[in-house]
Amino acid sequence: MLTPAARAELEKQQYRIIGSHSAVKTCGWTKNMINGQGGCYKLKFYGIMSNQCMQMTTSISCANRCTFCWRGYKAPVSKDWKWDVDDPELIFKESLCAHHKLLVGFGGSEKANKAAYQKSKEVRHVALSLTGEPITYPRMNELVEMFHQNKVSTFLVTNSQYPEHIKNLKPITQLYCSVDAPTKELLKEVDVPLFPDFWERMIQSLEYLSRKKQRTCIRLTVIKGINDVLLDKYAELIMKGFPDFIEVKSYMHVGPSQQRLKRENMPLHEEIVEFCKDLVIHLPEYEIVSEHLPSRVVMLAKKKFKKNGVWHTWIDFEKFHELAASGKEFTTDDYLKKTPQVGLSGKGTVDKRKSEVKGEQEVKTKEENIFVDEKTDEMEFYGEAEELVQIR
Repeated sequence: MLTPAARAELEKQQYRIIGSHSAVKTCGWTKNMINGQGGCYKLKFYGIMSNQCMQMTTSISCANRCTFCWRGYKAPVSKDWKWDVDDPELIFKESLCAHHKLLVGFGGSEKANKAAYQKSKEVRHVALSLTGEPITYPRMNELVEMFHQNKVSTFLVTNSQYPEHIKNLKPITQLYCSVDAPTKELLKEVDVPLFPDFWERMIQSLEYLSRKKQRTCIRLTVIKGINDVLLDKYAELIMKGFPDFIEVKSYMHVGPSQQRLKRENMPLHEEIVEFCKDLVIHLPEYEIVSEHLPSRVVMLAKKKFKKNGVWHTWIDFEKFHELAASGKEFTTDDYLKKTPQVGLSGKGTVDKRKSEVKGEQEVKTKEENIFVDEKTDEMEFYGEAEELVQIR
């Protein structure tokens, strides 16, 4: 899948290539939590401990050339799998090995939280969303089962171009479909797809998503001045997939995307909030639940997750693994936990930059002194190492 030059370039950017088509790269939020500085939005929304999360992909190739993507156009693209297929056990073992090697330096770091670092040695979550299109890996179901058997939860993100893969996918802890534009014309402009029937593929993907029994989510990446329009059409697409959750996130102006889009195309967090307030008017089944300022993301959920006035969007991971191992049919409702903090702060990107109040917007758990830090610079965790942009 990779030429020697492409492999060398990825390794320079701190990717670790696994086998012939997979890759691992340490997420900035994982590093952040090990340093005792808080976790990512998936902690605040769903209860994932960022220091125990591995970020990877099973396919570096993709069938889109999304304008907002931070990867370069030198990355491989293809509509169909045309390469060798690595063994799932090799991918599983080598990914964990590479992930741990990338973190080993924290063991001698003075600023690292020793307890958080020790826990990082026990991976409990995998984000299959690093780059490319992971769902195309022909033996994905075997790999997913291997993760679950080893008590590793799975969060898989797909670009909604492979409906049959979605249909045939075994239970995932949380399955994402991207919806990058509200109309066919805009989707072609934003995603630059290889498939000529890209729109029909997305519609079919959403229909298959709606049939899933376990947790589902639709992701919207908002590009200011381009796809932040026709909210009623977005709502129609969302209702086709009828996901448990909706994440609306700002495009981040980093990496090679800077060559395709302008900095003005990156919405402020407060603009994402307003977008969601307007969007939810068209979605009577949903409510806004929470936000994460550093990621400029807002989460909406079906109202059914609000039980007796209390939101339950967190995941009972022990229960999930028990259910996954049982071989019996189970649903999203069977592995829910109470969400510790919800609601909108009323603050935005500008407010956050000015605020230095210690402890503002923290989420703490009873089990561990681990929190979500809302003061982290927005751009710190996006893009390649040499292309990071800091907002001060």
